[in-house]
Amino acid sequence: MTSAAYLSLREDAITRLTTWTAPSEAQERLRLDYLHHLAEHPDAMARSGPPAHLTGSAIVLDESGEHVLLTHHPKARLWLQFGGHFEEGDATVWHGAAREALEESGIDSLTVLPDIVDLSRHALAASFGRCREHLDVRFAAIAPADAGHSVSEESLDVRWWPAARLPDGAPAVLVPLIRAAQRLSRR
Repeated sequence: MTSAAYLSLREDAITRLTTWTAPSEAQERLRLDYLHHLAEHPDAMARSGPPAHLTGSAIVLDESGEHVLLTHHPKARLWLQFGGHFEEGDATVWHGAAREALEESGIDSLTVLPDIVDLSRHALAASFGRCREHLDVRFAAIAPADAGHSVSEESLDVRWWPAARLPDGAPAVLVPLIRAAQRLSRR
């Protein structure tokens, strides 16, 4: 039985995805895929739900938009944006993504922008256990100039990188995510 909290998160996800204008044909296809998945799976927001479930994340930029704060993810062994599974205490999809960014970056003064920036559906390695695929809803966050970050137990490392020179092996999907976040942050 899916909890009322996850059903409420599902309704928020449906509302956000229904009203979001995708910036490209590929993003529109993902938006429609997510909505179909949510219609088929009432438990799509919970880690204990289907092997493919929604997650939330945020890409953290500095105030100039020229640097990005990334986490070296222990299971993926890649430099990625901050994010993860929704929890029952998350009031909305945005709150879940913001919570993950705050917890994993250690920056309590992040400004997480309210609009969806990007969607990413990706398969997972066996190290993720029963999770086989994440349908990630991505937001952008801005860190104040004086913000110090920390490495949480969910990261191997956390480090600033020039947005134009990501670390070796960084997934190519970070580039359009960073560009979309830069555009949104400049509005």
